Amino acid sequence: MAPLVLVGALAAAACGRGDHSSSGDFKIAIVTRNFTNPYWAALRDGAMAEAAKLGVKVTVQAGQSETDADGENAQISTMAAQGFGCFGVVPVNGTNVITPLTAVARKNIPILDLDTQIDPAASKAAGVSYASFIGSDNIEAGKTAGQKLLEALGGTGKVAVLQGIAGEQNGINRDKGFAEAVTGKLDIVQEAPADYEQDKGLQVTEAILKAHPDITGIFSANDTMGLGAAQAIKNAGRTGQIKVISVDGIQAALDAVKAGTLYGTVTQYPYAEGQLAVQGCLAQHQGKKLPDRVVSPIAFIGKDNVDQQISAFPRPIVTFDNPLEGLLNK
Repeated sequence: MAPLVLVGALAAAACGRGDHSSSGDFKIAIVTRNFTNPYWAALRDGAMAEAAKLGVKVTVQAGQSETDADGENAQISTMAAQGFGCFGVVPVNGTNVITPLTAVARKNIPILDLDTQIDPAASKAAGVSYASFIGSDNIEAGKTAGQKLLEALGGTGKVAVLQGIAGEQNGINRDKGFAEAVTGKLDIVQEAPADYEQDKGLQVTEAILKAHPDITGIFSANDTMGLGAAQAIKNAGRTGQIKVISVDGIQAALDAVKAGTLYGTVTQYPYAEGQLAVQGCLAQHQGKKLPDRVVSPIAFIGKDNVDQQISAFPRPIVTFDNPLEGLLNK
């Protein structure tokens, strides 16, 4: 396994290539949901850092919230006419970005589907295709969370699930993976959406605690909801009695794991996804065919390794075979 964080090697190779001038006015556009959620801010930061290392131009735009499909679509529509040579797009849901991306596809500009899968059938019907999908395995993230919660609860107990945005594929996959890991072992007494937002995570958890005061665990499909759940548990005077595991690995979640208010987080390294998006666009610009899917790493962060991850943040502490690194011109 080669380390994921290859930016130093990539930068050195880039400096040795002497071919940045061949990129000319090549510009990369990346559009995500919002920058309020630290997860998407980290993806932006990884893309910007990698662009600086590789000597390419990147612009990252976003909507105003996790559910701001209209705002995200407006950004794509505007950027479609601004001379970008490659797009990387994180959709709000499976279909929202397809319409604005048709203008990009008609110009034969490569598009990378980032983090969240865009509906293949609807895309095909609209004449939109993707050079690659870059993102982590969300089913595996859910399974990992389920296995760790099983261990934390001694293999039995009542638990609740905080779901993300209705119809959003990442959350669906995380829930599916979690259910596969715990079905027949843990009793899932309630599943409720909280739209990936911290305040809603708090409010929904307060309601769950009233309806099911005997739960001993919560799985949250992202960290911000998980932090809301942890606050609700603290407000109820039950910190430590109810174990919370969430997904994403944002800084606040790592701090909460260290403090003991979160049992753990399954980190998905959005910073690395941003790096990979820039690498993929540059490789595509250099005439290389990308893999259909590039799977970025995940890792469970608990009390045993949280200090290591905090020190390395936002970079991964796990290794990863990066198929894009070998595609870039040396």
